[in-house]
Amino acid sequence: MPDDKPAAKGQPPVWRAALFATCPECGAPGLFEGAARFRERCPSCGLEYSRYNVGDGPAAFLTLIVGALLIVLALLLDAAVRPPIWVHVILWVPLTIVAVIYGLRVGKAALLASEHQRQAAEGKLSDDGKP
Repeated sequence: MPDDKPAAKGQPPVWRAALFATCPECGAPGLFEGAARFRERCPSCGLEYSRYNVGDGPAAFLTLIVGALLIVLALLLDAAVRPPIWVHVILWVPLTIVAVIYGLRVGKAALLASEHQRQAAEGKLSDDGKP
């Protein structure tokens, strides 16, 4: 789904912020502190990442997708050349780890950038009790 409105000046589009792990406000690199853990705030503009609730939704979804794709590839390789089991272990274990971690980084960064650009916030009730 394309962005409905263009990004504000200095803000990267969601896809660029996700692929390159840049701040959704200023575009500075350094969104993550660890493998898939956000920093507390942007080192350049000071945007607090903790106010966005990305959660663990991408983890389960991406793990299932990556797992399914790699199982298909492993079965195709096995049917084509019948390598020994150690080849499968050496090939697929590191590939799975790298694909899941990179997928988590991209997924979490995309959700954070999307929440920031759309100014998503926790739902609140008005005085009359309606959302």
